[in-house]
Amino acid sequence: MTLNKKQIQHLKGLAHSLKPVVLLGSNGLTEAVIAEIDYALNHHELIKVKIPTDNRETKALIVEAICREANATKIQVIGKTLIIYRQSSEQKIKIPKV
Repeated sequence: MTLNKKQIQHLKGLAHSLKPVVLLGSNGLTEAVIAEIDYALNHHELIKVKIPTDNRETKALIVEAICREANATKIQVIGKTLIIYRQSSEQKIKIPKV
């Protein structure tokens, strides 16, 4: 799903007050973590994921893998926190058209 700048700004504003729903542990990105992210996206549509690494390359690879595996759109990465969005069939979040 491609979002324009205004839609991304709207989602960033909604995500501001959210707490991280999924925390990656010492085992990294496992099948169980992907399943939990998928479940959280189905339930919330917009979630924060905490990635406990300081290495930029590693973090970028993890972010890319999460978005690919969960079929989600990356909204923003701030420090160790990733914000992702995936529209569910019920469409809980109203996104502006333009």
